[in-house]
Amino acid sequence: MKYLSTLLLFFVFVQCTFAQSDNNDVKLAALPYYNFGKGLGLTSPDSLFQFNIRFRMQNRATFYSKEGQDDYINAQIRRLRLRFDGFVGDPRFLYVIQLSFSPQDHGVIEDGDNINIIRDAVFFYRPNARWNIGFGQTKIPGNRQRINSSGALQLTDRSINNSRFNVDRDFGFHIYYLHEKLESFGYNIKSSITTGEGRNFNSQDDMGLAYTAKAEIFPLGSFTRNGAYFEGDLMREQTPKVMLSAAYQFNNSALQTQGQRGDALYEQKNLHYVFLDGVVKYKGWALQTAFMQRRTEGSSFAFDQLDTTGSTFNYALTGRGYDGQLSYIFKNDLELIGRYSYSRPTNEIRAFVGEAKQYTFGVSKYLKEHSFKLQAEITTEMLDFIGRVDRQNWYGRIQVEIGI
Repeated sequence: MKYLSTLLLFFVFVQCTFAQSDNNDVKLAALPYYNFGKGLGLTSPDSLFQFNIRFRMQNRATFYSKEGQDDYINAQIRRLRLRFDGFVGDPRFLYVIQLSFSPQDHGVIEDGDNINIIRDAVFFYRPNARWNIGFGQTKIPGNRQRINSSGALQLTDRSINNSRFNVDRDFGFHIYYLHEKLESFGYNIKSSITTGEGRNFNSQDDMGLAYTAKAEIFPLGSFTRNGAYFEGDLMREQTPKVMLSAAYQFNNSALQTQGQRGDALYEQKNLHYVFLDGVVKYKGWALQTAFMQRRTEGSSFAFDQLDTTGSTFNYALTGRGYDGQLSYIFKNDLELIGRYSYSRPTNEIRAFVGEAKQYTFGVSKYLKEHSFKLQAEITTEMLDFIGRVDRQNWYGRIQVEIGI
């Protein structure tokens, strides 16, 4: 693995040298923010500097009914984000900054730590329409739903499998070769070499890195207005559009229970990820399917070496999951959505993490596409543990999202 980064960078240099620019309308592939407009922007008189600002917020209220607990209501600002982007000196040199301000975005704040507001801080060099080469912190090319902005979702949140088994933002090199075509077969190749420890990680230095590669194919041509990167057929594709993708990541010597996220592991683990996705859109119908898996070499358990009794341990969250999501949007921009999720941790850890089945039905009303929408959903969840009492939970939720 130690030679992989050198070979990959050499490959990029060679390809950029000989690649030819064409009319392929390509946006920055790694931008983790849904957008149909351009926000509010300034361009200097000499056109050597551009600055755009965008915001979005999600306000929600949820009623929870969990077996064995009292019912309760939770109301919160789920997300409040600011994004800045533009270029400096030349349109080929771009930057993206995204900050988050809601409490749930920060995670647990430890004594002495700073508030974790930085989500994206990345520089991109785009020599032509095919290539994007980035350095900094942003999303890595994993599962389709994770790459989609949370502002581009049909339901109020991603699936339970995305919460358990996905990868997240990371710091490093991000390299994309984009070859979509409007009416014929196209593809994208995306890769990254990153720290493997997630966003704003500064607790420990090590030599382990994460290596990610992803291929996306568009057998019937690209989606209208980049529609593979937002949920639902808001554009009402007049011809069938399909996207199929596969991704793999190797996270060497991961320090956290979920690789880029989670609690600190007592022992470092080598983690392997597989992601398979499919998206189909046609005349208001949209179908999404996803498979994801995380496994480790050897046992998932990590033991505290200072505890000679072996009773202090934690574990890498290993397992697999499947999501299926179907929707239809009416001409008045009212949309009906159904999702089924099946999540199965490995048997080794199922006493601690239950096998889960989730059924969700949602209704969304789009006032300005995904930028301004009203959402409501109800979800029922069944949890099955090994050696513990099974549980059945449900919740109902309403949410308002607005942004520019």
